[in-house]
Amino acid sequence: MATTPRARARAQTMNDIVRIGREHLATDGAAALSLRAVARDLGVVSSAVYRYVRSRDELLTLLVIDGYNALGDAVDAALADASDDPIEGLRIVGRTVRAWALAEPARYGLLFGTPVPGYDAPAEQTTVPGTRVITTMQNLFARAYHAGVLTAPARERPISSALAGNFAIIRAVFGHDVPDWLIARGVTMWTGLFGAVSFDVFDQYGTDSFADRAELFELQLEGLLEQLGYHG
Repeated sequence: MATTPRARARAQTMNDIVRIGREHLATDGAAALSLRAVARDLGVVSSAVYRYVRSRDELLTLLVIDGYNALGDAVDAALADASDDPIEGLRIVGRTVRAWALAEPARYGLLFGTPVPGYDAPAEQTTVPGTRVITTMQNLFARAYHAGVLTAPARERPISSALAGNFAIIRAVFGHDVPDWLIARGVTMWTGLFGAVSFDVFDQYGTDSFADRAELFELQLEGLLEQLGYHG
């Protein structure tokens, strides 16, 4: 069904609100976001904006969803022309996450940085976009495992029944028949990846600690692949 002019106008206004919100996020930070300021840049009275976005928290949620989807789109685009090698796919995911984060530090900070005081992202709206990259990584982990390129641990550590239950849920959610050790290592890889990127983006290394952070990241990425079970 074709959209009406009114629906198109509303969609365009929402796009403009999110775009201006991104600009304010970059210049003022998440905690200082203001619907009044957005309305001013949009060229309307503040009451008009409230017909589209009811609160600062709702604007933050729109920006969170927008950011997660932008990151997910960047990863999907980078993988679209990649080979079928799941290990190379994981390298591409890592490099793409880092490149996007360095290009969009304010948006990355909203997603993975210090929580905004008084704001809790609604899970029913943000979980799906927020797990896009993790879902992609889980699929690559499973493909690598079934391709036989990951080495199992010599001795698998026992885990509690509670954690085993968590891992069973993860298997069911993603639809992957993989062992517990790979789920644990996969969690370590994706948290390690975002930890390494966060240290870089938020300049937690210090100014002069490393001459080439891109080279350092490649070493970190290979180390994460090795702990996953890949040894070339």
